[in-house]
Amino acid sequence: MPIYINLIVISLVSVFATVSCVDEDEFEDSPQGNFEALWKIIDEHYCFFDYKRQEYGLDWNAVYDKYRVRIDNGMTSEQQFEVLSDMLSELRDGHVNLASSYDFGRYWSWYEDYPSNVSDTLLRRYLGTDYKIAAGLKYKILDDNIGYIRYESFNDGIGEGNLDEVINHFMLCRGIIIDIRGNGGGLLTNAERFAARFVNRPVMVGYMQHKTGPGHSAFSAMEEQWLKPSCNLRWQKAVCVLTNRKVYSAANEFVKYMRCLPNVKIVGDRTGGGAGMPFSSMLPNGWAVRFSACPMYDSSGRSTEFGIAPDYEVALKDADFADGKDTIIEFARSIIGNGMQ
Repeated sequence: MPIYINLIVISLVSVFATVSCVDEDEFEDSPQGNFEALWKIIDEHYCFFDYKRQEYGLDWNAVYDKYRVRIDNGMTSEQQFEVLSDMLSELRDGHVNLASSYDFGRYWSWYEDYPSNVSDTLLRRYLGTDYKIAAGLKYKILDDNIGYIRYESFNDGIGEGNLDEVINHFMLCRGIIIDIRGNGGGLLTNAERFAARFVNRPVMVGYMQHKTGPGHSAFSAMEEQWLKPSCNLRWQKAVCVLTNRKVYSAANEFVKYMRCLPNVKIVGDRTGGGAGMPFSSMLPNGWAVRFSACPMYDSSGRSTEFGIAPDYEVALKDADFADGKDTIIEFARSIIGNGMQ
């Protein structure tokens, strides 16, 4: 059965958020009990074991053996937290987090190990001080008659009226640049509502599966995701979406939708990924664990867990920075100005 994605209401964000809960067997509140509970939660509910075994040889049983020897019932809470966080980092997943009252265990190498390819200093030069604001969007018309939109987080809401005003403001522009560099995710409904302004008919943009049992390969059949066009104003001209490694989760999904459209080009760096819908549970000591439970795929059935490659790979250049130019914005302006050739 197709999934019409503008009906899905869920938060996909690279910081901690409780989406749902799963019931677990009871374990004692001790370092050993918390370790066993955490390993079992992930073993039965995490959704990317097969994919990550193929990609980099992940063996969850070997991970158990590696970290079990580091657990001692005499260890401090901080020592226990460190071991459990290290174990979760073996999954290489920004949606997998461990939260206590004093720390937040995370895996952020998906962007920390790469150039940022965005500069607040440069963005201020392009936006100036006279830009407009519509809910979560900052926007203005650049001096070559190309519209520029800065959307920093899909946690920042946008209404249909906001989008009507933005599109109407750009009506005479040659094209639009949508800059989501650094956007770590948020509400899928915002990503869907925005993307719906660029399609005129339903478009199949990907697939989703759901866990059907505790086995690593226990999933439902692939279910299609369809993007339906907005009933309001829609943009018909060229669009460039600017990306970097910090584009994650719901922002990664937005890129997945937009790359299916013929008048859209993705410019910048590979996105960070985050293609698993997050769920959460709790350890005996009250620490919360979040993990990817439902995998999502692109329209070709490929996982985007480790990101989406751009149509044009462009990085910031030091020489351009010195001249006050953003290499990625300037490239997007160039291809829009040349008819996206």
